[in-house]
Amino acid sequence: MQSSLPLLIDRASGVPLHLQVAEQFRAAVMDGRLQAGHRLPSTRDLARDLSVSRSVTQAAYDQLHAEGWIEGRTGAGTFVTDVVPLQPAVRRRAAHRPDADAQLLTLRPGIPYIAPTPDPGWRRAWREVSTQSPPRGYDDAPGLPALRAALADHVARVRGIACGPENVLVTNGTVHGLRLLLTVTREAGDRIGIEDPGYLNAVAAARDHRLEIVDVPVDEDGLQVVELADDVDAVYVTPSHQYPLGGRLPVARRNELVRWARRTGSLLIEDDYDSEFRYDVAPLPALAQLDLERVVHLGTLSKTLSPALRLGWLVASEAMVDRLAAFRANSGDWPAWPMQAALLAMLRDGYLDRVVRRGRRLYAERRTHTCEVLAPYGQVIGQDAGLHITLLLSCNTDDRRIAAAAREAGVVVAPLSEYRRSIPGPPGLVIGYATPSTSDLHRALTVLTGVLSGR
Repeated sequence: MQSSLPLLIDRASGVPLHLQVAEQFRAAVMDGRLQAGHRLPSTRDLARDLSVSRSVTQAAYDQLHAEGWIEGRTGAGTFVTDVVPLQPAVRRRAAHRPDADAQLLTLRPGIPYIAPTPDPGWRRAWREVSTQSPPRGYDDAPGLPALRAALADHVARVRGIACGPENVLVTNGTVHGLRLLLTVTREAGDRIGIEDPGYLNAVAAARDHRLEIVDVPVDEDGLQVVELADDVDAVYVTPSHQYPLGGRLPVARRNELVRWARRTGSLLIEDDYDSEFRYDVAPLPALAQLDLERVVHLGTLSKTLSPALRLGWLVASEAMVDRLAAFRANSGDWPAWPMQAALLAMLRDGYLDRVVRRGRRLYAERRTHTCEVLAPYGQVIGQDAGLHITLLLSCNTDDRRIAAAAREAGVVVAPLSEYRRSIPGPPGLVIGYATPSTSDLHRALTVLTGVLSGR
């Protein structure tokens, strides 16, 4: 059955026309006016009905398809996917426990866009898990053998790391892998180099393990290897998209870093942050591809599927994986079997690859729009990859004051100064463009530019 809805176009609203169309279709699905299997009008017919160009309706459909609301069927047309709107009971529980941040638009970095309804690939994976019996006893401490093999194939294909299942250990995410690694390989008082500005959770992990943190400066290309002291025992680095400035460590500097580690005997901890999402740039080799004896590689699903899954992987030498697994066998600290089985199903089905491809299309458009909107207000850096950009502000600007004013106006954004420790640098804002819906992103940027303009 083809569905026809009364749609309104407000040419004076300032919101792009295709986003107005997409938002009204989403609302129709959520309130039940459009249901799974309903056929939508063609982009040509819809354009005629709304008196807009076909490019507007095509862009709206592309947006809805990228977010998982609709699907095209060859020779049949475009249909609403099998989605399930939120039930009233869920809304009542949310209203019973008010969250002050729930009404805020967020531009904080590091969280992907999560569609409000699950897509078919997600549901297939969990259906497959539901047909399996759980292990009879405790599962393997390094992770399910089949999953370790699938992850070895995955990182070899997408990151160029030559490894086998014996080199893979399943984790609860990057921070979990980092803390496990520090527990097993480091002692109190060891010196660890961490990028400054850098990832706050890595700093917290090092402090909790009573390590001496050595702040290492970064520039537009990432960590400055030349600034590393030879007495540093380990280095934590984000070479794919430096967090938060966004630099991508060049090949020459990656080689220099590995040579330094070989010469000093130091351990390199590679957080492969944001490596999945690249725009207009070719992928660079993972550090672990250069030397798996010196490098421990940390990967996660937090930026592709959801941080709430708490799943990731660690790739290292066989000896290192055995050492970590032996410790974990006694601690009992590893991901639950259903989560691992679901990830295995997603890898075998190609679902993870499809999510990444879809995300690249969605985030590339958002990245371009975010950069265009913010360019008049400072220097935009780190836009070649990832889920965030950084806006550098004039030196006399208080970025924490700007962030506080934005929050007061309804938008959460991270000040760059909160990532700095001892090495000074310009103020700025770290702006994630992935989390909100596209229409909410436009609204949040309008609020933020108003704050930056002093309005």
